[in-house]
Amino acid sequence: MAVTDPLDARLLAALAELGKAAVHEVAAKVGMDPRDVAYRLVNLSASGLPLLVGVESDPNGLRAALAGAWGGPQQPPQPPPPPQPPQPQGGPGGPQGAQGVPSGAYPVQGVPSGAYPVHGAPSGAYPVRGAPSGAYPVQGTPSGRYQPPPPPQQQRPPQPPPPPDPVMSTWGPPQSALWARGDQPPSAAQPPATPKTGRAGDVLETQGLEGEQLAVQLLEVQDPADYLFGAAGYRLDEGERAVVVHTEITNRGRVPFASLPDNYLELITSDGAAIAKAPVSLTSRPPHKIGVQPGETTGGHTVYVLPEATRIASVRWSPRPEPDERSLLWSIED
Repeated sequence: MAVTDPLDARLLAALAELGKAAVHEVAAKVGMDPRDVAYRLVNLSASGLPLLVGVESDPNGLRAALAGAWGGPQQPPQPPPPPQPPQPQGGPGGPQGAQGVPSGAYPVQGVPSGAYPVHGAPSGAYPVRGAPSGAYPVQGTPSGRYQPPPPPQQQRPPQPPPPPDPVMSTWGPPQSALWARGDQPPSAAQPPATPKTGRAGDVLETQGLEGEQLAVQLLEVQDPADYLFGAAGYRLDEGERAVVVHTEITNRGRVPFASLPDNYLELITSDGAAIAKAPVSLTSRPPHKIGVQPGETTGGHTVYVLPEATRIASVRWSPRPEPDERSLLWSIED
């Protein structure tokens, strides 16, 4: 299977280098959202590539989470009632008494008569089945002397908050903006460094995410490039135009650059908005290829589609989605 999507190719290149890694580690290496990385890896695995996407879990922790989500664990079964003494045949008045009912006057069912209570209340030494008497306490109620309820506990003074987790205070919550810089509060965070700047044709040097020593040159900006776009078989909508940017990148260090060189090459408009590249390539202007080996110089063309009235002020290169001090900026305004 041929991989045509640049982001998929970038993920596969990172996996080929790592061999085995968690989804969030791959996402951090390529500078992408972990959810997008997981979605792409599952699709690539289903397409027949030698790729296995797995997951690990704590079974006990999952069972505890499920029990909490569905109302907690079930109540244990109640023990059976204690055995009852055998019922005598007949009452104390003779053998002619009804079974289970003392002799003498026979009460109407549900109405007490004399000293004999209705069914469900204990009488004498013969307890009703299911309701213990004598030495057997009623379930949930202690026998013998009545014990008053304990007095209400005094309110405890508020406890001081636990000390902050050093991992969370250093890195911040996972997959958040503080993960990159969590050792300082937002009010004391340093402002972002200004990227290196130049003009079209200048060679600007920077570093990659793995410490690669890179030199990037903006060679040409073709604006508009509608004829090149149409010659490749594409069609622009009404009010759109195409722009083609030609760049070269040189790896001057000893660490290979494993990403796509123009993955985060953007056009910056006059009002400061960033325009990402279009997922197309031109036959007459070959695109960049993934990876730049130490000592190698490679070039490629990047295509953009934008509104016809948009004014382009500069071109920005970055090794990651968010620009930082490693970003490069070329001004193309006259």
